[in-house]
Amino acid sequence: MLIEVRQFATASPLRDHRKIMYEQLKRINERPLPFSIYTADTLWTDPYIAQQMLKTHLDQSTDLASRRLSFIEASVRWLQQRFEIGPGTRIADFGCGPGLYATRLAQLGADVTGIDFSANSLQYARETAVSQNLTIDYIHTNYLEFQSDKRFDLILLIYCDFCALSPAQRQQLLGIFRQYLADGGAIMLDAHSLVEYDKFEEGASYGRNQAGNFWTDEDYFSFINQFKYEAARVTLAKYSIFTPTRSFEVYNWLQHFDPESLTTEFAASGLAITDWYANVAGERPNPQSNTIAVVAQKP
Repeated sequence: MLIEVRQFATASPLRDHRKIMYEQLKRINERPLPFSIYTADTLWTDPYIAQQMLKTHLDQSTDLASRRLSFIEASVRWLQQRFEIGPGTRIADFGCGPGLYATRLAQLGADVTGIDFSANSLQYARETAVSQNLTIDYIHTNYLEFQSDKRFDLILLIYCDFCALSPAQRQQLLGIFRQYLADGGAIMLDAHSLVEYDKFEEGASYGRNQAGNFWTDEDYFSFINQFKYEAARVTLAKYSIFTPTRSFEVYNWLQHFDPESLTTEFAASGLAITDWYANVAGERPNPQSNTIAVVAQKP
């Protein structure tokens, strides 16, 4: 059997188009250096994506943006007991989102300050506070730029926000915590463990309107690339989105920790970890847990 293969002459504009497409695909699949690109502004300030994030925060069928209310309520009960939260306890909830923790802490009588990057989430949080006749000081800012005249008895950073920051950003944030922590006060945060890191798998996928039009209300195509960085214990989920009118990327970096690396990071900022837990609901440390939670204080 004779199979004829034809090669057609390619016009110059088409060759240029193919070259551009090749370079785009090459870039989409490139492995960047850890934390070399930061896209939190896209994730939290794009009006459409911010609305989708709020929906995910409030969705009780998933833990993708916030933990479900059953866990949050159990966590608040434990926090109340562990830190003796009551009227006058000064609490800063960094990355407070739609106020799921801040609302419940204020119901205990605490003096709560919520800090978040998303105006959309804070609007929901403020409306909730008004509807429940609660006084909560919500501040719209990047918490890496937080400034205040207040000092706090308890500083919270919940849902592993710490892991989304670069090493330099983490040191900056711990410095802010130390600066605004009252004498005798405590910091509590959670982080992804190496158990979670080991579960992460590298891969690539492509689709049209993936995740139910999460990224935009336009028709779009998306590329998802997942990378692991063994030496750094970092993972990246990279989203490349293409619509008829624009293209953009979102980089979801996550650092993973063991007790030794967390201890080192806190010590470098003049903080000492005093207590260890599996999560922010106070469960005992567990080597199989996906998270590690710590309490830290000034030495």
